[in-house]
This record gives sequence, structure tokens and C-alpha cells, in this order.
Amino acid sequence: MRGKSSLRKFMFISLTMALFMSLLAACSGGNGDSSAENRVLRIGVLYGGEDNEPYFRQQYTDIYEYNNPNLTIEIVSAINYDSMRYIQPGEEQKQPDPYEEMQKMLTGTNPVDVVVVEYNMLRRLVQDNLLKELDPLIQQDEFDISDYVPTVIDGIKSAGDNKIYALTPTFTSSALYYNKKIFQDAGLQPPTDNMQWEDVMNVARQLSKGEGNERTYGLMLNRWSGDGFYEIQNYAAPLQLKIFDDKGEKMLVNSDQWKKVWEQVAGLYKDKIIPTNQDMYSTMPVDGGERPFNPFEGDLFLNGRVAMMVGDYYYLNELRRADLQKDNIEGFQMVDWDVVTVPEHPEKPGVGGNIYLSSLMGINTNAQNQEDAWEFVKFMNSKEWAKLRSRSTYEMVARKEFIKPREGMDYNLAAFYSMQPVPPMSMDMEKIYRERPNIYQVNNIGQMLFQEVVDNKKTVAEALAEWETKGDAMLQEIKSNPNGPLESVEGQVGNKVYE
Repeated sequence: MRGKSSLRKFMFISLTMALFMSLLAACSGGNGDSSAENRVLRIGVLYGGEDNEPYFRQQYTDIYEYNNPNLTIEIVSAINYDSMRYIQPGEEQKQPDPYEEMQKMLTGTNPVDVVVVEYNMLRRLVQDNLLKELDPLIQQDEFDISDYVPTVIDGIKSAGDNKIYALTPTFTSSALYYNKKIFQDAGLQPPTDNMQWEDVMNVARQLSKGEGNERTYGLMLNRWSGDGFYEIQNYAAPLQLKIFDDKGEKMLVNSDQWKKVWEQVAGLYKDKIIPTNQDMYSTMPVDGGERPFNPFEGDLFLNGRVAMMVGDYYYLNELRRADLQKDNIEGFQMVDWDVVTVPEHPEKPGVGGNIYLSSLMGINTNAQNQEDAWEFVKFMNSKEWAKLRSRSTYEMVARKEFIKPREGMDYNLAAFYSMQPVPPMSMDMEKIYRERPNIYQVNNIGQMLFQEVVDNKKTVAEALAEWETKGDAMLQEIKSNPNGPLESVEGQVGNKVYE
């Protein structure tokens, strides 16, 4: 009897193993590519280090790896921050070219499968055929991206000849915040979406009134107003005006376009339509007495003294906190506010808003594991992932379905996702700034001259002509001595700017 029992047990185990092997073969399709097999997905990032990798895994890959136990994710960085932190004082080390290092990571003997790219690199990676077009995969899998907001999808397509080579689950942007009461008191219509800058500036002039600590300002070009020269750079960004040519040898500032921009912004400062840095912190009593407590010191918008202000998405958090604590702040009255799209230039309609497309994920043309690469990109851009990320207070998700107003707040949410991003700076220009670290001093000359225009010491035409002349001389010296001290051209520029 024992012999027959052993025989039946052996036959049962054999039959079970046969069925299991048949099922395994069916799942693998007979090609050995079973989901039960251990696989490796290599994800490339531009910068990395001991501290960066754990953060990146926590933000993006841990949950995916947990759901795919047979998949091992390797994080590869093109440039290691740690190796740059411990350079000895006085030891010279050439700064690595980010794009060249990215190329090596994508084309080496063990290339990455997925790459997380900066927006300013996307166009060149596409032109160099280093990223796989995603449109065929999107169509093949019927991956729905119809609810992606225009800010994101149009920005991605503009860098890829109207095709999709990367997707991002999140982005950040800005809008024009405005104080409803100031407009009501002045009997003026509040701003609307898609207004032009010139119209907004004209309205700002009508709204500015008062003196000293009681003055109401019509406009702020950013929350931390005060440096008109750098505000010009942000204001004019959609126009893509260049300070010098792509070779870093010739100034381009003495032009009609630059003149118009300088006249517009300098005029706003001269006429106190925009507050200076001193104006923002002018609550100190003139008699030297005790400064009154103000938890919103320097925030003129929350203090009800600015009609319109360009602010980022994160500023919603400040407004929400202030509203929640308004009853605990003596003498404070919460601002009644809303937002519209950042004004646009007629030459570049629909472009602007300080938009940043973060975590753009593409598939390497040379990927060894393209199948898992696409599955990962899909998951990171899925509705499920968007739902999780929608809780973020500092960035928005790309899927419109999950973009909701902050709890207890009501505002024109679409203002944050209706504009298109400014095309990124060319890689050649970035290379000049990296290889000639002194070249930023050309901006110092412009900063000093702009202040002289505001102080009525020079006209805009005079300032730009002088910037051109001194800048040309400085560029030639920098070309000859990229890293050395500048002696012959405006040697004390840095000191003069901050006097």
C-alpha cells in the first residue's frame, strides 16, 4: 500500500510541475521575457550624489519598484556633485559640460533606459536623435493625455517639432495676482486673462497714489521687487533679447527693442509705480521708535498696498496661511484677491508666466530595456500618479482633472496653466557662461547703468550706448583671459553697483 501511495504522490507532483511550467511558458510567450524574471531599468539624471539618489528614489521610483518586485531600478547621474565638493582650495578644475556628460550617459557601453532631462536640453536631444518619439507608443497603448494642460503639452511639443519626446507629471508657473478692492475703489475694471503688458502698465499708473508708507503701488513684477535690472530680464524673457552674441564677443543691447524695454521698466520706477527695495521695508518709524509688529513685513501685496503683482504658484500658500490666521493678527484685514494670466507681449502672444517643466522623462533611443522604460514613463504620467502628486503645495500636476483650487479658496485656476513656456536659452549660450565665469560682470555694468537711468543721471539711449562700449571691451578681455581678474575694464564695477 505504501508503494502505491508513494507512486500516486510522485505522479501528482509531476503533473503539478508540468502544469506550472506550461503556465510559465504561456506567460513568457515562449521568448524568455517573463515578468517573473529579474530585470534592470536604468534611469539617468543630470546631477546626482549620495544625498540626491535617496531623494529621487523616494519621490519617483520606490513605489514603482515596490509594485514591480522583479524589477531593479538603477539611478545613474551624468555629473556627480560629490566629486566637485571636495576640490582643494586653489585647485583648478574645468567645469563639466552638462550636455556632453548627458550624451555620454545616453550613448556609452551601458546606456540608461529612461532619462530625466532639463527643458533647456530637450530640443537638442531631439535634434541629435537621442530620444525616442513617444507618439507611436501613446497611440499604440491608447495612453490618454487629452487632459494634459496646454502649458505642459504645448511646451513639450514646441521643443520637439510638434511631436512628443518626453512627458512630465508636474510643472510650476506664475500668474498676475490682483487686489479687487483697489480696483473697486478706483472705479476701474479688474485685469483679465491675455492682457498685454502695455495695457497693464497703463492701468497700474492710474492705481498708484499716496506718499510714503501710505502709498499704493500699481504693479510689482515679482514678489521681491526692488532690483529693476533683473526684473527687466524676467519681463523681457519671452522676447528672447540677447545681451551679447552667441560667441560672447559682441554686445547686442544698443537696439530699439532693448531701448523700449528699458524705457518701460525704468519709467515705472521713476514714477513710483513699482516700489523699490527701500519702499518695501519702509515701516520703521522716522523718530526711531519701536517698529510695529507686522508678520507680513516686506509683503506689500498682503499688506494691501499693491494693486497687481506677478507671483508664483507657491504664493497661494502664503495667502492661505494669512487667511487662516487673520483673526489672530491685530489690525490685519485679509486682501480680497484673484489671479489672471501673466500679461503678454504682442510679439509673443500666449508666451510667458515663468513656467518650469520639471522632471521631463524620455526614453533613450539606445535603451536596452525599452519596454520597461515605457511602462515606467507611463506610470509616472498616469492618472493614478497625478492623483497622488496633486496634494503638492509647491507645484501642479500636468493633468487638468487633478488640478483643484487649494482648500477653502476660490480663484481663476486656469491662469496658472494657460500660457506657453518661454523657449529655453540655447546650449551655446549656457556653454559661454560656464567656460567664461567672469562674463556675468557684463551684467554688472548694465545694472549700474540702469540705476543711473532711474536716478535721472542718464537717458536710456546714453546708458545702452555706454553699456555697449564698455561691454564690448570687457568681452574681449574675458575672451583673452576667461578665468583671470579683469583689470582694464571697469575694474570696480561690482563695488559701484552695490554702493
